[in-house]
Amino acid sequence: MTLALLQVDFPFAGPWGEGLEALSRDLAADIAAEAGLRWKVWTENEDAGVAGGVYLFESHALAEKYLHKHSKRLAEFGVQDLRAIIFDVNGALTAQTRGPI
Repeated sequence: MTLALLQVDFPFAGPWGEGLEALSRDLAADIAAEAGLRWKVWTENEDAGVAGGVYLFESHALAEKYLHKHSKRLAEFGVQDLRAIIFDVNGALTAQTRGPI
């Protein structure tokens, strides 16, 4: 099995930090229940006005399925200019460099 890493980012005006945490609790619970998701790292850069995340999925197909769902959801939130890419994970090299797989 080849793991898949999904990287997503988009322009974002805030809130940031604790404000984003409070606003996104229900969203985080929904994401945590996603089939095949091992973990998500939430990313934000207030200076650049960008937010997003990095996700590790059990397979490329599950990452693609989630990306389709999440893209629609973000569009409903008014997010435009979504950037997303799915990578296959080289497990041997990732393990050697202590990647959390």
